[in-house]
Amino acid sequence: MKRIPLRPRAQHGSSRRSFLRRTALATGILTVVPRHVLGGPRFVPPSEKVNVALIGAGGQGRMNLQSLFQLPDVQVVSVADPAESFSLEDFYYRGEGGRLPTQRLIEKQYATTHPQFRCTVHEDFRTLLEKEKGVDAILCATPDHLHAYISVLSMRLGKHVYCEKPLTHNIWEARLVARVAKETGVATQMGNIGHSLEGMRQTVEYIAAGAIGAVKEVHAWVGATRWNKSLVGRPSDTPPVPAGLNWDLWLGPREARPYHPAYFPVRWRDFWAFGGGAIGDFVCHDLDAPCWALDLKDPQTVFARAAGQMDTEISPHAEICYWQFGAQGSRPPVQVTWYDGGLRPRVPEGWPEDQELPGRGCLFVGDRGSMMCAGLGGKPMLLPESRNETYPRPAETVPRSKGHHRDWIDACKGGPAASSHFEYGARLTELLLLGILSLRLGGRELRWDAAAMKVKGVADADAIIKESYRPGWEMT
Repeated sequence: MKRIPLRPRAQHGSSRRSFLRRTALATGILTVVPRHVLGGPRFVPPSEKVNVALIGAGGQGRMNLQSLFQLPDVQVVSVADPAESFSLEDFYYRGEGGRLPTQRLIEKQYATTHPQFRCTVHEDFRTLLEKEKGVDAILCATPDHLHAYISVLSMRLGKHVYCEKPLTHNIWEARLVARVAKETGVATQMGNIGHSLEGMRQTVEYIAAGAIGAVKEVHAWVGATRWNKSLVGRPSDTPPVPAGLNWDLWLGPREARPYHPAYFPVRWRDFWAFGGGAIGDFVCHDLDAPCWALDLKDPQTVFARAAGQMDTEISPHAEICYWQFGAQGSRPPVQVTWYDGGLRPRVPEGWPEDQELPGRGCLFVGDRGSMMCAGLGGKPMLLPESRNETYPRPAETVPRSKGHHRDWIDACKGGPAASSHFEYGARLTELLLLGILSLRLGGRELRWDAAAMKVKGVADADAIIKESYRPGWEMT
């Protein structure tokens, strides 16, 4: 298939706006009209449905569909995935993934309102982007190693993009995706859904109001570990590729390697080539509140260490990561610590003596007290708990969300930018990628030069900061 160049799409003149929109056929078949016919490649009138295509029909893609189905001004019109179908019964998603079961799910959803509607289906997302001219927006829910390529290509074609977290697989990609989002002006949102919860906004407001004074430390933790419990290194056996799976397309920009069920489905997240282990899976959720509340960016040093022996191919079972941020304005230096795989911080002062720390959470330590939040944007609780009864709740200074997907769709239609837009999402993603960088370099303490996008004195880091890409999958 001819490769689609990664370059901005030509702008259409305003005279196109006078072109009459076609009505649906008398048979009731839904007609998808290219949005550029109505008013430019990025224009979606507020009264119109937003035509969304799903790229990546695994468990997370299908979960996103359930949110889109709740929005009456959204129509999911196309789906792309290199797998026809596969079972998700061994994972928390359950059910069946792949493009064909997902196509049936979408058509069933719209059967009552549009009985003759048919969702188009593609093996290759590039074919979808080339042929489906009526698509306004892309929801990318592929494995991490394809996020940047799909997002950049889609944005440069004038499509609005929602991309699952983490936004990219390496630091260079994070900078590129943020830049292209700014250049193209499309509506974007990263899939860290806790960012839109009420608790997240309350946390930001409590910190801004000085509820615990100047924050000196942050601790966040999650119990997640890797899927492949006993595997060491890259799998050596070569079972046959399942029927209906285009394995070469699934690999995308990564170097060729044999198929193995240790990678597909879902378990790919353990491998450095495709994912980032637990730190890559959860930091965008559970360090989101500190990143937002404290405006964290460009750490001075990063140091991560694994529990147990490191592996050059696969993520550890557990890890601790430390980021040291310098003073910023009136904010003092802050140390942020991450724990996963069952590791947790020490019990903070003021925590009930008869209770253990929850399995997932975020703790802010200030010079006038501490505050605990549940994971994934949970509501803040001052410590000791009695303070919550006496401390006046801060005024609402952060705009409230109408819903993570709702905010993105509103932005597609000309409303305010969604709050986890790609410029913010890239900054949050870069923090976790720095932690992964330290791990992959053997648990070294890294001195980070953010402006140069370099680790000071460690030339070996460059090949991880910007990975190599297979011919035909390069980005600029």
